[in-house]
Amino acid sequence: MAGYLDRIGAGKILVDRSPLSYDWTPNTLVGRDDSLSELASIFSQIENPDTSCKAVITGPVGSGKTVLTQVFANDLRKHLEGRRKIVHVHVNCRNHPSGPQVLQQIAVSLDERHPERGFSAGEMIQSIKRYLRTHNAHMLLVLDEVDVMIRRDSTDLIYRLLRIDEGQNERGTMSIILVSQDASLLRLFEPAIISRLGASSRMNLHPYNRDELLQIARQRAEASCIKGSIGEDVLGKIARYAAESGDARLAIELLEAAIIRAEREGKGQVETGDIHPSKMRSASVEPNQVDDLSEHKKLILLAICRRLKKEDVISSGDALKLYHVVCEEFGFEPRGYTTFWKHVKSLEQSGMIESQTASATKGRGRTQHITMSNMSPGVLETRLSSVLSSN
Repeated sequence: MAGYLDRIGAGKILVDRSPLSYDWTPNTLVGRDDSLSELASIFSQIENPDTSCKAVITGPVGSGKTVLTQVFANDLRKHLEGRRKIVHVHVNCRNHPSGPQVLQQIAVSLDERHPERGFSAGEMIQSIKRYLRTHNAHMLLVLDEVDVMIRRDSTDLIYRLLRIDEGQNERGTMSIILVSQDASLLRLFEPAIISRLGASSRMNLHPYNRDELLQIARQRAEASCIKGSIGEDVLGKIARYAAESGDARLAIELLEAAIIRAEREGKGQVETGDIHPSKMRSASVEPNQVDDLSEHKKLILLAICRRLKKEDVISSGDALKLYHVVCEEFGFEPRGYTTFWKHVKSLEQSGMIESQTASATKGRGRTQHITMSNMSPGVLETRLSSVLSSN
């Protein structure tokens, strides 16, 4: 029996990794009570079956925009139970950057049996309306990172969704929340859309302060780790580093990395020395973006992440070799080099990796050096391993 495997399941600190995911939704939201109240005010008439509401939420990276909408949707659904059926649909427009892709995601979220192809945008919208009428439901649609879709595919879908009940003698089909990092989001819209959204529907989230980041780190630590394994000195140091940007995701990333580092060394407690803030970090990529990648893109990205956890760069040749190793590990047949390289360029276009051409260290020609500055390789590796293992 391989003795090294005894470490599996024998963690001295970590009990549940899920609270260290950016997608985890806590029972209580730190530092956003005023924002929840403001959103509730915008949706004050939502109980009325003929009413649809609209909101626009902007804020910097890591300011809690997505989790705010998740908590609000969950609370709203419970609050209106028995009075109005709320169906919450969340679409990340960075993953689905065109109007047809967004409509398809909405349709599949409502009915997983919905056909993938063969419908025009108008037919898709009618199909969505039929489903909601049949189930006597009101849809709360959250379009996250909506500016990505608008810049790529225009504002036409937003306009059509805002007018979904027009001319049909119907009311109250759906409410919409638009979410973006871009504080100037409204400048992307034509006057007709701005008018329909309304002047009082706009919210902007401020970056978290140091005390809020401390509470967030403590909340995640208490939910994921053995009691007493992470002290206030550790949480305080994490909060100090993250307070420079006000980014909650940085605090969570630092916490997870410190836990992993401490457990790797066999410790029963995280120490302040286990916190190693990255000098290159621009958290503009959400980990949940990997969920909708094709299986082989996930495998390639996992191979790259494993190397970039230890080194700053990986060559395209080494990435290909590690991709074959990962394919074998998860029982997949590797694709050929042409398809592999096509997937690498697609990952680069999505902002998950960067590459630059350099002279080959052996032989002739040039090679590509791949790096990752928009996300922690360790965070993505955890996510990818979990997703691939569950398939």
